[in-house]
Amino acid sequence: IRAGWLDKNPPQGSYIYQKRWVKLDADYLRYFDSEKDTYSKRLIPVSSISRVSSIGDQKFEVVTNNRNFVFRAENDADRNEWIWTLQQIAEEQKSKAPERMPMSLATDSAAELVDKSGFLELRGFKHKLFVVVAGDKVFLYKNAEDYRLRIGITYIEMNVGNVKEVDRRGFDLTTPYRIFSFSADSEQEKEEWVEAMQQSITEALSNSEVAKRIWAVESNRFCADCGSPKPDWASINLCVVICKRCAGEHRGLGPGITKVRSLKMDRKVWTEELIQLFQQFGNMMANQFWAANVPPSEAISPTSGSQERRRFIIAKYREGKYRHYHPLFGNQEELDRALCAAVTTSDLAETQALLFCGASVACDTGDPQCPTPLALAERSGQRLQMEFLLHNKTSGGFGGCCRVVQSSERLLSALLCCAEFSRRWCTLQDGVLSYYENDRNTVPNGEIRVEEIVCLVNNPLHAHGAWHSCSGPHEGTFEVYTEADRLYLFGVESPDSAREWLKSIAKSFVQPRAEELLALDFERLGRLHYKGGLTLERAQEGWFALVGSTLHVCSEDGHRQEPLQLRKLQELCEGGGKTVGERGAPKAKYPSLTLYIQGERKLDFLGWVHAIQKAAGSSGDTLSEQQMTESDVPLLVDRCIDYITQCGMGLTSEGIYRKSGQNSKTTSLLEMLQRDARRVRLKEGEHQVDDVANTLKRFFRDLGDGLFTRQWAPDWLWATALEDEESKVGKYRQLLAALPPVNRATLKALINHLFRVQCFSGENQMNTHNLAIVFGPTLFQTDGKDYKAGRVVEDLISHYVEIFDVAMMASLLWQVNDQEMKKQQNEITAIMKMREASSSGTQQAGDFICTVYLEEKKTETEQHVKIPATMTAEELTFEILDRRKIAMKEKDYWSCFEVNEREEAERPLHYSEKVL
Repeated sequence: IRAGWLDKNPPQGSYIYQKRWVKLDADYLRYFDSEKDTYSKRLIPVSSISRVSSIGDQKFEVVTNNRNFVFRAENDADRNEWIWTLQQIAEEQKSKAPERMPMSLATDSAAELVDKSGFLELRGFKHKLFVVVAGDKVFLYKNAEDYRLRIGITYIEMNVGNVKEVDRRGFDLTTPYRIFSFSADSEQEKEEWVEAMQQSITEALSNSEVAKRIWAVESNRFCADCGSPKPDWASINLCVVICKRCAGEHRGLGPGITKVRSLKMDRKVWTEELIQLFQQFGNMMANQFWAANVPPSEAISPTSGSQERRRFIIAKYREGKYRHYHPLFGNQEELDRALCAAVTTSDLAETQALLFCGASVACDTGDPQCPTPLALAERSGQRLQMEFLLHNKTSGGFGGCCRVVQSSERLLSALLCCAEFSRRWCTLQDGVLSYYENDRNTVPNGEIRVEEIVCLVNNPLHAHGAWHSCSGPHEGTFEVYTEADRLYLFGVESPDSAREWLKSIAKSFVQPRAEELLALDFERLGRLHYKGGLTLERAQEGWFALVGSTLHVCSEDGHRQEPLQLRKLQELCEGGGKTVGERGAPKAKYPSLTLYIQGERKLDFLGWVHAIQKAAGSSGDTLSEQQMTESDVPLLVDRCIDYITQCGMGLTSEGIYRKSGQNSKTTSLLEMLQRDARRVRLKEGEHQVDDVANTLKRFFRDLGDGLFTRQWAPDWLWATALEDEESKVGKYRQLLAALPPVNRATLKALINHLFRVQCFSGENQMNTHNLAIVFGPTLFQTDGKDYKAGRVVEDLISHYVEIFDVAMMASLLWQVNDQEMKKQQNEITAIMKMREASSSGTQQAGDFICTVYLEEKKTETEQHVKIPATMTAEELTFEILDRRKIAMKEKDYWSCFEVNEREEAERPLHYSEKVL
């Protein structure tokens, strides 16, 4: 409410005034040594102030029930403003006293809120302090009398706190601003204090008030998806309240579909408007739209498993399978017009139906003064409509390719031998990491201020060797990088200790807007500049956390981006032109985004480059440890299948997969693909079909845990004994659903490929049976000892369409199968025609078979076109129009667009631009 410098008369009544920074809020009058201090020297509850009066010479007196405080302002005007403000706040407190319980513990009745109180020693104070844990705060008082009078020293908000036991009687309360080192009278007493403070932290990080208000609506007391009671999560854009298990499946859909937040933890999100929106909307209204047509056989319950929940939630929200369709569905212009009308009213149900049936939240209203529906809602005073529209804006997450700049210089390593470690006593207090000769010294050997830290690294076990000191063996190390481009390497007794130190430093080092990253078990955490999405003109500061092969990013406005799966990068390459002060930009290319990361300091940036390169590569011999495509197929498998399908004699090569390639070339190619499949480009003339085919077989033969997994492989083999074909196909479907997602996607991609290969059996002599003889022992890793392995592969190819369409409803299966078969046949026919065309002449290198759609993406509009490297957008356009026998009229304008895989972004091609 008011803050400024004042002179304060010391308690002893000396004539020497002390300059203090004084702050007044709704609950307290507090004064500090400095305006930068977080914790006060004294706090006076406003509710205890009985009178404020002028006593001459720019001075004024604050009178409480048992004590007077004298302050002096710079002039009479400033003094009078302080007096008037204090009197107003004190009067407001008194008038609200009967109806409000202040968090300040200002009244005697508030003592009931106390969770624990008593005396503790605190480092830096000569005498014991009276400490009170109450709700989400810890209060410090000089003595019990001051506690009774409610005149305290300071309070600590526990939402930024962390408690750690130090020794038998001691424990630390760590905050980003200071470490409070307490000591209790006994070990048992210490444990009670630690437990009380940990409960206070839990209380601080939760907010049951929001949950209670939202649960006041009866339908919100049960999960909108499975019906579990007391759901404490929500999708803030779909306006549904959901349980924890369903929230996990919602996250899998991505923030573009559903934005999941906690009712109790994410306090900043829950504005008054959003709470009112959930109270008015409710699960009942939401489900009248989203769950209008749920068959009883497909509904889920609180006891449903993860796969059932995932299937139902995908069908409900991503596919919109059960929704109540708006009458205008399919008519974009009418949908947008109706949305513009709905947002000016209080009819939220109509807005919901329009928005989730295709109306655009950013459509043109035709009104220059209010060009968007959001502006119309604002002009009409519809606050809840505005809130709903704001949460349903298109999300801009990172889902694309990361571009990492490699320096031509070698990465500097900080490998230290045992003798180079010096044992030091270290402390982290008041935002300073200090290291001393020993625990008795008061003058540090050196200091690192947390605001100077740019990066923290948790090294893997024995990263710098197992080293010893006088206290025994030590195995954990961590690194601290600073703005001065210096690296500090610390060693502790175990990896757990290293993690504890890093977490404590990180709490002081990471800004509040990125505090969500602190919950991650990160390997590297720091701040960098980056450009991405639609804001490439300016680099913004972001906080990055590397966890395994996942890169988490939090932008400068505190927005947590969708985690970047580094193994799914399309490209990871050296950045282009560098600007002054930059260390280049790793360029990571993902299906929907290119992200440029920039460094200002050489040492920590090169560390990031090396770490991202390592995380983006394959790390083992199992499927899940490989570099991936967006569809969860190992890039190595995708590269081999794509080459065999696209190259001149691939699918028609006689004896393909039966004939062995050259062993040395196969070994070399497999090593290159496993090292970094992104960098490998398979080209006709350089790579032979049989070598590539042999590489694919060897990959599956040597695969750790196998494609069918050791757990489920025996069940697949057993299923071949079923005589009834329908029962056998049903069993295969069950087993397919039980495989891990990566194994399932890879198996589908491989069988899809083999299905195509057998379509050319007249030329390649590899029918379904012959392919099964080759791939059965390879995929099951049986070395030909079990004939049932071949039977499984033969069944999978023969019943490919039925088995791999398990996600569709049985009543639609025949239709889907027919479409899938037709699509397969069209693609195969297109390939065969191109084979015939190429056999009559010399084929130009670099040709690609691409699918092109006319006006909209539908099966009946697709064309398979062979596109040479020299074909322009104009030539491709005329080719398609000629095929579809569409005559060009005088004022017709046709354009060719390049669209990304997820259809999230498109780019028009200039008519003279080469398509490839």
